[in-house]
Amino acid sequence: MPKLFHLVASPRADSESSAGARVFLDRFMQARPGFDIDEMNLWRENLPEFDGEILQAKYARMGGRDFTEGQRAAFAVAERMAVRLDLAERVVISTPMWNFGIPYKLKHWFDIINQPGLTFRFDLARGYLPLLKDRPTLVILASGGDFTTGMSRGRIDLATPYLREALRFMGLQDVRFVAIGPTSGPADHTGAARERAHKRLIELAVQF
Repeated sequence: MPKLFHLVASPRADSESSAGARVFLDRFMQARPGFDIDEMNLWRENLPEFDGEILQAKYARMGGRDFTEGQRAAFAVAERMAVRLDLAERVVISTPMWNFGIPYKLKHWFDIINQPGLTFRFDLARGYLPLLKDRPTLVILASGGDFTTGMSRGRIDLATPYLREALRFMGLQDVRFVAIGPTSGPADHTGAARERAHKRLIELAVQF
């Protein structure tokens, strides 16, 4: 059964990004009932600290050295997480914008799986090369401000370019973004932003 991998980066079940994801996934499952949803909630996942054996494993691999038993066991955690992503035919990331960037749990996930020989490799002649296959990927990004036309009251969206580049580096290039914002302020503004985003998500779900 084909899988859609849903990475949840908001700690709030009633967040705008989570609500947008529910709208999208409900319509997606109507259009593609044969899919299985594999949800990873980063706030319920036991993400290992990136130090000690797993950090040494990274440098061992970069230096072409064999793993110790401890390094092998630690690196296996990163391998399992990367495989879970790579087994999916579709990917959805729902996340809020925090301090113009992404939540630290989402950055933590990228830091764990973005490893040499796992999601990328380095070639002396060609530079960095991705190891994951491309697949349709959707990022639902909720923000307190409205960044849909650029800066929001002098503030810059650092989340979108980071996510685009981090995903591309691993091989995921077919990435679409749906912004939900502003999520704070007058109710008529936030309601209109939500309605626009949900309409776009429903449209995308049919063709995703």
